[in-house]
Amino acid sequence: MAGSPGLPSGDAPVGDALVELGRISGAHGVRGWIRIRPYSEGAPTLLATSRWMLRSPATAAGDLALVRQAEPERVRPHGDSLIARLKGLDDRDQALELKGWTISVAREDFPPLEENETYWVDLIGCRVYGESDAGDPEAHAVLIGTVRAVMDNGAHGILQVDRMRENPDGTLEPCMDAKGRLKEVLVPYVAAHVHTVDLPGRRLFSNWPVDD
Repeated sequence: MAGSPGLPSGDAPVGDALVELGRISGAHGVRGWIRIRPYSEGAPTLLATSRWMLRSPATAAGDLALVRQAEPERVRPHGDSLIARLKGLDDRDQALELKGWTISVAREDFPPLEENETYWVDLIGCRVYGESDAGDPEAHAVLIGTVRAVMDNGAHGILQVDRMRENPDGTLEPCMDAKGRLKEVLVPYVAAHVHTVDLPGRRLFSNWPVDD
């Protein structure tokens, strides 16, 4: 793929943390609309933002991905997908050339949240603690590990936590199984289990059991 007709080239603005939110799955209609498969929590952000960064898939070993900035003129839900019209994209052939490209949004462009709401992307890298004794949960917390990813099971989020142990100096050491693989713990991201979210401190406190 040599490029994307109608879309200006350009790298992501320096300093912006880009979050990948979906993938273009094809064209919609004959007037240049694209069809998008949003990732978990991706649809509301894509609907509310006006600056997207598109990244092409690699076409061959060693090829560099193309990056294009795009301005969505119209975006709306369509079943379990989204459809969108991008500025400068006028026909179906142009839209088809974008199949397989991913869509990212700068973190600073995310719409503001309501009180007590959290974007899942902000949980990545947080330390997750489980309770070891009764009483004050934070005073008796034991480290489970760090959040590697958040999955959507259809009803709520699931934290994928890489099992870690905390050294006396505060550094982390991965916990490995008998085959030398990093242990993983799945923690439901619901208030019944994750009762305290401390984003400034990058900590999540839960009642999830801590197993060796």
